[in-house]
Amino acid sequence: MDFSRFRAGIALRTGALFATLAAVAEMMARTQWYVPIALGAVAALIQVALLMRFATQASREVARFLDAISFDDPSQSFSELAGDSAHRELGTAMTRVLDLLRAGRSEREAQARYLQTLIAHVPVALISVDESGRVQLLNMAARRLFETALMDTGQFTRYGEAFAVGIDSLRPGTSAILKMERGSGALQLKAAATDVTLEGLRRRLISLQNIENEMSAQEMAAWQTVVRVMAHEVMNSLTPISSLAATARDLVRDVHSHTPADDARSSALTDARDALETVARRSEGLLHFVQNHRRLTKPLVTQMQVATLQRIFARIQRLLAAELAANAIQMTASIEPQTLDLAADADLLDQALINLVRNSIEALAEVPAGQIALSARRDPSGHVVIAVADNGPGIATEQRDRIFVPFFTTKRQGSGVGLTLVRQIATAHGATVDVSQTPGGGATVSLNFGRPQLARFGRVTAK
Repeated sequence: MDFSRFRAGIALRTGALFATLAAVAEMMARTQWYVPIALGAVAALIQVALLMRFATQASREVARFLDAISFDDPSQSFSELAGDSAHRELGTAMTRVLDLLRAGRSEREAQARYLQTLIAHVPVALISVDESGRVQLLNMAARRLFETALMDTGQFTRYGEAFAVGIDSLRPGTSAILKMERGSGALQLKAAATDVTLEGLRRRLISLQNIENEMSAQEMAAWQTVVRVMAHEVMNSLTPISSLAATARDLVRDVHSHTPADDARSSALTDARDALETVARRSEGLLHFVQNHRRLTKPLVTQMQVATLQRIFARIQRLLAAELAANAIQMTASIEPQTLDLAADADLLDQALINLVRNSIEALAEVPAGQIALSARRDPSGHVVIAVADNGPGIATEQRDRIFVPFFTTKRQGSGVGLTLVRQIATAHGATVDVSQTPGGGATVSLNFGRPQLARFGRVTAK
């Protein structure tokens, strides 16, 4: 049998108790030493108490083990109990259970950290709304989306009444497309909701996914299909009409040149010549119009480079200096910080900015002291925003959603291509285009490069 401290302790304490009791009995029988007898009796009582405490050590360890389980405290140790052969099985079982609890707790903590990291970095914004209307932003995407802290559902009105109503009417298991008005531009969001109950409190979890770029891309693809079909059909019919009209005009002009002025047919030939010239001219104009719009049907191939915005702005100012001077328009450029750069196709970005600045020049045609502000900065979310602002008449609110539609134009001689092409270029870069009113009057068109460009396009070259 293995040596047991518990058994040895019981034996020693029992022997000492019997020895004390024997000594007390001997003194009571042979002497009248009352003080030693009393002291011996007290010592015997103390030894009984110590023996009982020592004998119940296993019970106290079991109680400590159960407390450790109830308080989820796997840091306790029962190695001393397991080291005694009298309680080895009990101590080993306790240690094994605590090891399992420790491993389970470590696994739960690791899973909790993983889920917290996953929620924090998921690109979809997640918010929680409880029964009392309190709002909690659950991840970084939600904090970037709302830009400011939210305390309750009443603050959803900051982002438009329609957005607040849409969030309030969202039901579990359903989804909806919501328009969110922000200072940095409006967004189209896909919202979905589900209900969970935690500690007796029901919460509604709402996911908000930005689908602005996807919707713009689909809309652009649909328009490209429409324009492609229309251009094909119109070109097939208009090309021979234009050619025949020009040929007939030349024939009538030749006959008219050989007809005497006093001939009765001269007046009719003059009318026919003018009519054919009008048909030929309008046919050529329509051909030019269709050819302009055919540009929208060609997919843009981007060649991404790290483009320094200071160089891009300098090129724009040089290219348009003569037009700005001819129209007495002052253009300023600001970049914060000065070293701000962007992963983009520099040539396409130049084309988009030239179109925007020329639109502003045309809008300022009848405005004295016209001004155009070209700016670039990072918004609170860290996204690069390029804006072209003017102090012209601005764009009516009801027209802002239509100006990027092909064929739509607010100018008498406009083709409706420029802004549509700007949006196409922005979509190719994963950016969005927003139109707002310039403080003090005028229009501001912003390109928001809301996606991490370098991560999206991989390795790029400097330019």
